[in-house]
Amino acid sequence: MSAEPSFREKYRFPASYWNANLTELFERAAYYSMASFIVIYLGRLGLGDYWPSTLNGVLWFLVYFLPILSGTIADQIGFRRSLLLACVLLVGGYFLMGYPVWFGGQTLALQAGKEVTAGMGVMAPVAMAIVLIGIGGSFVKPCIAGTVQRTHLGKATLAFAIFYMVINIGSVFGRLTAFFVRTKLGKLDTIFLVSMVAAVLAFLTVLLLYRDPESTQDPNKPRRTIPEVFFGMFKVLRSGRFVMFLVVSSGFYFIYNQVYNVLPLYVKKTVELTPAMDLYTMANPITIVLFQLLITKLFGKMPPIKSIIVGTVIIGLSMLINVAPLYMAGGVTMKLWLPLGSLFVVMTVALIAFGELFASSRLYEYIGSLAPKGQEGLFLGYANLPMAIGSLVGGPAGAWLFNKVMCEGAVAQADGLLKLDPKAAATGWIILTLFGLGSALSLWVYNRWLQRQPA
Repeated sequence: MSAEPSFREKYRFPASYWNANLTELFERAAYYSMASFIVIYLGRLGLGDYWPSTLNGVLWFLVYFLPILSGTIADQIGFRRSLLLACVLLVGGYFLMGYPVWFGGQTLALQAGKEVTAGMGVMAPVAMAIVLIGIGGSFVKPCIAGTVQRTHLGKATLAFAIFYMVINIGSVFGRLTAFFVRTKLGKLDTIFLVSMVAAVLAFLTVLLLYRDPESTQDPNKPRRTIPEVFFGMFKVLRSGRFVMFLVVSSGFYFIYNQVYNVLPLYVKKTVELTPAMDLYTMANPITIVLFQLLITKLFGKMPPIKSIIVGTVIIGLSMLINVAPLYMAGGVTMKLWLPLGSLFVVMTVALIAFGELFASSRLYEYIGSLAPKGQEGLFLGYANLPMAIGSLVGGPAGAWLFNKVMCEGAVAQADGLLKLDPKAAATGWIILTLFGLGSALSLWVYNRWLQRQPA
């Protein structure tokens, strides 16, 4: 009977593994330092009611879609070079986000206006920032995940569990740092300074510590070229069952995207003038860190499609709880230890995290089961497409839902906040809930249909 491995032996991985995780921690800290405030910041820069959420949706789309291409490039030029390039692009992107205020002479309005008042001096650097952050961010995940894959020493489950834990630790670290910096200096644009510093730290980690791991790929197996990537995309999109799954599963990510679109707009414009969205959205990674192992232990044997459906139901119902403070005495602005509306938003974000624990972790497993025999790897290479689709649609759709549905009949108050018509606001939250429940039902119907099809 073999002895249990010691703590040191159990957690022994090559230096490249740990340095990759450290890089991921700083990169995630950089991204989430600013993610919760993008729509608020762009609105206060004069981009009106719709451009902030639309651009935010494009940013998330690029981060999720481009790894299909950037992962292939990284395999060809090496992970270290790719990560160095990614960090340079990220530093440049975060700098351009802050540029209109830092050097462009722009000032942030207290509240976002309905119409676009920003000129090219704002639009051009912001658009370029979106592109640079999207491209840079798309290189990081395939490089770090690829390093974990090549260095796990036969302990893949543990290696990836640590990797996902690091992602959430980086998220919490970035949000906390951004909160203290922006509140200390009293300026929202300083969140991009925090992002820049974190991206520089990621660059230095790669430059000084990270080395490319040895490849575990068959040296006789040719690497994919960019044309082959596009051909592969065409090939998987010819699979009707896969395309149908992309459509029905993207509903989960459509609602998830509202954490960074509808929720910030709702809190900033109707609940409190200076919301701590970085702290409020921190409920997501904290919940995941606290409950990931428990959910996996209790529900890990649940079939993937059932787990995804449960997660989609949870994320849909999470939106419904925001109806409650609309009809409670004192309304959304009644203050306990924070305004009632904000408290329910924190609860929403935490519930969404439970939806993630059920759905996101099982997505790859289910997509692998959809692939024809021998093409599992090809199909899994496009597993981020539901996230990309949900994000691209979720940005502008979320802005429309907030401005045209929730704010219907709203009255501007002397303090700058909008007083919502409870019926209109409740309608918006109910629509999001019904969309989530409809997505879950679509997934159930799809799976029943799939079971009747030939293998």
